[in-house]
Amino acid sequence: MPPVKPMLAKATPEVPREPGLCYEPKWDGFRCIVFRDGDEIELGSRNDRPLTRYFPELVDLLAEALPQRCVVDGEIVIVTERGLDFDLLQNRLHPAASRVNKLAKETPASFVAFDLLALGDEDLTPRPFSERRQRLSEILDDKLARVHLTPITDDPDVAQDWFTRFEGAGFDGVMVKAADQRYQQDKRVMLKVKHERTADCVVAGFRWHKDGAGVGSLLLGLYDDAGRLNHVGVAASFTAAYRRKLVDELAPLRENALDGHPWREWADAQAHASGRLPGGVSRWTGDKDLSWQPLRPELVAEVRYEHLQSGRFRHGGRLVRFRPDRQPESCTYAQLNEVAPAELADIFGTSGLAR
Repeated sequence: MPPVKPMLAKATPEVPREPGLCYEPKWDGFRCIVFRDGDEIELGSRNDRPLTRYFPELVDLLAEALPQRCVVDGEIVIVTERGLDFDLLQNRLHPAASRVNKLAKETPASFVAFDLLALGDEDLTPRPFSERRQRLSEILDDKLARVHLTPITDDPDVAQDWFTRFEGAGFDGVMVKAADQRYQQDKRVMLKVKHERTADCVVAGFRWHKDGAGVGSLLLGLYDDAGRLNHVGVAASFTAAYRRKLVDELAPLRENALDGHPWREWADAQAHASGRLPGGVSRWTGDKDLSWQPLRPELVAEVRYEHLQSGRFRHGGRLVRFRPDRQPESCTYAQLNEVAPAELADIFGTSGLAR
């Protein structure tokens, strides 16, 4: 019975090659554990918040694809001709049912199954992963559009190929599981290999840490072809000591920072709608304080990031170092290595693509 906390993974820098390992693509979507008991279907998230109301099209679909009583671990994704689209997924977390239902028709979600936790009255979590995976393949009807069994291999060379070839399609990397591994809720016992690279970005502002005593995050920008500085993400996760140190290091750049600042117009709703700027109201952050402190855009930071999506960093970046040798104007999108999307038809089929 819900809730069940999903098994988690810890990062490793490269694809491991020990015997007895299984490899799967790492999906960039919403982790979801599906509970079915007859006509009742519940879509549970990793933070115990139900996703059922946001993906009504999956409830009907999974009623056809799954047996009467089971618990299945997987991922909700939205697939387009450009690859997996996380922004479209986020759009579904809307309070208005009418909006959710409209998007369910326009950009229907898919479900990718990768583990079977229970079947009938049988708890399968103590059983080895190889057995759970085999039984999942036997009970899942993945002939239906938008229901899929994740690819799997025991060949590390194939996993390395997935890691490289599927990157541009929005895949996060590769998941690694031991064939004899039992399912351990909320434990980081799997491995994940994720894409990481660096970019030189303009530091154009910062937000205070919630303790009010230091810098919580640096606001990063890149110049586009029109010479506009777009907000692409943040660098965060500083130690307490370094947060306080940054306050002093950034202090000179706070002087007269709004004079000619490229993001001064963020408070204007029309301007905010036409570009990527910090400080806007967001339904995803609730009451979180998004106010920011401007800095003269003269400082360049080298930042480690995972991948770019829709012109911004998909996850928060990490500061590597400041680059006093770089000019801010040289920090453009041209430095970023964007891989062309891999062909997804072999996995999803053309009927599984959102338009």
